[in-house]
Amino acid sequence: MNDTREPRGRAGAEGASAQRPEGLSTVGSPAPAEASPRRADEAGALRLGTRRSRLAMAQSGQVAEAVTRVTGRPVELVEITTYGDTSREQLAQIGGTGVFVTALRDALLKGEVDFAVHSLKDLPTAQPDDLVVAAVPVREDPRDVIVARDALKFTDLPSGARIGTGSPRRMAQLNSYARSHGLDIATVPIRGNVDTRIGYVRGGELDAVVLAAAGLNRIGRGDEVTDFLSVDTVLPAPGQGALAIECAADNADLVAALAELDDPLTRVAVTAERSLLAALEAGCSAPVGALADLLADGQFVKEMRLRGVVGTTDGTRMVQLSTTGPVPETHDGAMALGRELAAEMLAQGAAGLMGERAH
Repeated sequence: MNDTREPRGRAGAEGASAQRPEGLSTVGSPAPAEASPRRADEAGALRLGTRRSRLAMAQSGQVAEAVTRVTGRPVELVEITTYGDTSREQLAQIGGTGVFVTALRDALLKGEVDFAVHSLKDLPTAQPDDLVVAAVPVREDPRDVIVARDALKFTDLPSGARIGTGSPRRMAQLNSYARSHGLDIATVPIRGNVDTRIGYVRGGELDAVVLAAAGLNRIGRGDEVTDFLSVDTVLPAPGQGALAIECAADNADLVAALAELDDPLTRVAVTAERSLLAALEAGCSAPVGALADLLADGQFVKEMRLRGVVGTTDGTRMVQLSTTGPVPETHDGAMALGRELAAEMLAQGAAGLMGERAH
């Protein structure tokens, strides 16, 4: 590769701006409404289904404002409680992050809401025939971050530091990095919202927690980050930092309107990442990381580098590979890229590192 090319740091969020819609606003969300089994008429408000968490409400509110700009119609938020929000079990035990999606999709299929906003990394890779991801807007920062006591960086944490995360993927890569660099850390499984997780640090129960940069940015708490984890240290979850706007496949007018918010470069990147995840037959909670970097010469995106990693949660065994080539021009091309890298990873023993695989 030509050393002068720079990766687009957000894998679809920077550069090539002529192809991308107006950015999403970060101002306040519309008032939530109760779900009702009706179809919105052309002049009425569109109903956006969202989880009740602060992060979900924030990102749904931002999408709502963007949808109003492109459609001229008001959007009301309909709060929906998912099983993942009410269960206190570890995500890996209750089906992974996909448990946040089912109730929203049920509301879509029943006509209780017109469209829904998901964190793309929570979406199972199998797409229902009667629903369509109409838009994948410009991606936020895909990296993981550390929030640590005393504003410490990851490599400055003391020996025996306790780091909280609910993600087997993060555990695997943090433990692998620590082993290879002579660091002594203990990864501790946790659940809860951002306040709960950061509270473990503020209260002295943990030395640090790992969170997604995108989530903290969307709720205006990016200034609490004490260290950004390089993607060379921890590859993010497939689709991390991106949103998926989903609606009924037979609602052609709404599909077309929402498509105005789609960012083609973000979509091709996350499609390749999720194709890798699917080809590994791994679920949302598997210890799999993937990131498609879009490589640019000046203002022009020329190539895409897809990286994937899978490992045991104790970090003792890892398979990490990458491939670089022209940016896929079609959905099928992006899917093929992910499958090809997954096949190479499986040939090197990736299947045996993921525990029980999701079919």
